[in-house]
Amino acid sequence: QVQLVESGGGLVQAGSSLRLSCAASGHTLSSATMGFFRRAPGKEREVVAVIVWTWRGDNTYYADSVKGRFTISRDNAKNTVSLQMNSLKPVDTAFYFCVAEPSPLPYGDIWNASHYDYWGQGTQVTVSS
Repeated sequence: QVQLVESGGGLVQAGSSLRLSCAASGHTLSSATMGFFRRAPGKEREVVAVIVWTWRGDNTYYADSVKGRFTISRDNAKNTVSLQMNSLKPVDTAFYFCVAEPSPLPYGDIWNASHYDYWGQGTQVTVSS
C-alpha cells in the first residue's frame, strides 16, 4: 500500500514562492507517474503538474495556468516529488493533492484523476493579494 504525505503548504502573498513536497512510502515510485492536482473553492479538481517516467528520462507536463511558474521534480533516492511554485497568484489558492500511479501513464491519461490509484491527504495553499 502506497502512502503519500504532502508538506509545504501555507499562506503567502502574491508574487511569493512555495515548495510542496510529497513523500511516498510503501512502494518505490522511481518509474511511477506522479503529480499534483488542486481543488479551489467552488471549482472542479484540476491537474497542476505531472511527472512521467520514460526510459530516456522523466517527462513533465503542466496546466497552462501554471506553465513557466511551477516546476515539478522527482528525487528517487528520497522517494519524493516536489512542486516549486513561483510567482504565486491569488487564483492559485487551492487544496493541493499529491497523486501517484505506479506505472507510467500515457499522455492522454495523465490529465484524468481516475487514473491515479494513490492520493495524499492534501495541503492548503492560500495566496493573498
